[in-house]
Amino acid sequence: MASSSHKVIYAALIGNALIAVTKFVAAVVTGSSAMLSEGIHSVVDTGNQLLLLHGIRQSQKSADARFPFGHGREIYFWSFVVAILIFAVGAGISMYEGVIHLLHPAPIESPIVNYVVLALALLFEGSAWRIAMREFRRERGDLGFFEAVHRSKDPSLFVVIFEDSAAMLGLLVAFVGILLGHLTAWPYFDGIASVIIGMILAGTAIWLAVETKGLLIGESATSDVLQGIRQIAQSCREIRHVNEILTMHMGPDYVLVNLSVEFDDAVSAADIEIAVAQLDRRIKQTYPMAKRIFIEGEARRSDALPSSSGGTPPQA
Repeated sequence: MASSSHKVIYAALIGNALIAVTKFVAAVVTGSSAMLSEGIHSVVDTGNQLLLLHGIRQSQKSADARFPFGHGREIYFWSFVVAILIFAVGAGISMYEGVIHLLHPAPIESPIVNYVVLALALLFEGSAWRIAMREFRRERGDLGFFEAVHRSKDPSLFVVIFEDSAAMLGLLVAFVGILLGHLTAWPYFDGIASVIIGMILAGTAIWLAVETKGLLIGESATSDVLQGIRQIAQSCREIRHVNEILTMHMGPDYVLVNLSVEFDDAVSAADIEIAVAQLDRRIKQTYPMAKRIFIEGEARRSDALPSSSGGTPPQA
């Protein structure tokens, strides 16, 4: 998963850097606010790719005394920072530029330059978007797009998809605004397009923030993983009852697992130690992302969490 994320991010980084240069050149030549907004958008996206790469690199640092569970959640933090930057910088400046040009409209000069730049930008952005979508389809399997995004534990992949999708939509808006301003000679279309681009970025940023917030706080493993771990624990003959299973993603490929189980009273302490070691090994073999597993022996409990959170209702 990490290698595919790197591939997607590097493709987006190169594409956005090239696009940003061409957009700013066009904005200077033509005076288009929509093109300036698109240039700012591309600069923000380029910075975001660097932040995601930094987050991936930090998340791969080994555990130490201060961070005994490693740094896997660094990628969640930096993905959230990306969402904030898209909203504060990308959306904020684009809306500001749009309002300024609505208050002080000016005709666009040399619109043909804008059309050429937009076409090149759409080509570069579309190439990066196709690479990201190909990797995302491989990861999501049979899940629908929105369900896959919601269940994904690797934000670095869907962040790039959201960014590239918003970028392509923004390019189309910029093209329509410049074209209408060119055909009608009404200079307000350019400013309106810039405001709309800002709104697209704001919506994208809010959506990304919502999706990454749960990961940052600490989401559990998927229901399939929870059910699989429960079945493995229940198949252990030394265990009479599974009280609850608590999991938390410490990174895209790192799950912390805590099991509360009731052991058979007739089982000796030595047998319990063997059973715990075997259970730990079986869970890790079945689910390699379960890096750390803690198993505690308790009497049957009636205060277990609902099954959706990994526990079961009390049983008679």
